[in-house]
Amino acid sequence: MMKKIFIIAEIGINHNGDLGIARDLIDVAVDAGADAVKFQKRTIGLVYTKEMLDGYRESPWGTTQREQKEGLELDLNEYLEIEKYCQEKGIDWFASAWDLESQKFLQQFNLKYNKIASAMIVYDDLLKLVASEKKHTFISTGLSTLDDIDKAVQIFRDADCPFDLMHCVSTYPMKDEDANLKMINTLQKRYNCDVGYSGHEVGLAVSFAAAALEIKSLERHITLDRAMYGSDQSASVEPAGFKMLVGGVRKIEQAMGDGKKHILEDEVPIAKKLREHLKWEANE
Repeated sequence: MMKKIFIIAEIGINHNGDLGIARDLIDVAVDAGADAVKFQKRTIGLVYTKEMLDGYRESPWGTTQREQKEGLELDLNEYLEIEKYCQEKGIDWFASAWDLESQKFLQQFNLKYNKIASAMIVYDDLLKLVASEKKHTFISTGLSTLDDIDKAVQIFRDADCPFDLMHCVSTYPMKDEDANLKMINTLQKRYNCDVGYSGHEVGLAVSFAAAALEIKSLERHITLDRAMYGSDQSASVEPAGFKMLVGGVRKIEQAMGDGKKHILEDEVPIAKKLREHLKWEANE
């Protein structure tokens, strides 16, 4: 039987800056049986230029990019509430930082895990800061070349920091034909490390297929409703679908077996019954 896949419910920014929605999404993850929930943390003034932030964007928070970006961020008190709620619900939480200050912000919490978002895999200073914490880190590999991944792996190995590489295609939503799941085996062979899958597809079939390829972790975005406001909602899984995903993955784990040929005890009387006529032929 394969080792239990670590299932991450990616809340990301699908909470839309609303602590109540964040709690509801944590409930979805807990109800489905996920191992952890994940958020995203940005320092708006560091991640985006002033010119970009001053640009026009209509959103529930106003008419500028700055208002939209700030509306999606949770503050310290809200993260303290998230930590308390996750403790009450018995589920781990962590977040992907998009800048150095955000990673330092996350250091205030006693988190077990870190995450490198695909967009940040080329940010060496961030990778070195994360790796210095020596927490198990999930490194998404979308938007990157093998050279980019080589450098990231070297940083984490130099720091003796445990990690999973996560095969990822960073389109939202991803087309099934773009999944390239054989890349999971390529990463396993090239780096001799644990490999997971971070999916942005619509539906569950691709994630089920990934689960049968000996991945160690699986991450999917979750949402209360794919029609909600937000750039990630359409690539997310709604509550009933996420519960189906987790249940299906656990069945796949059980079904994989050990690869050795066995005759089950339950098969013995069936074999005797179905081969009974062979004795008659032998006696003729």
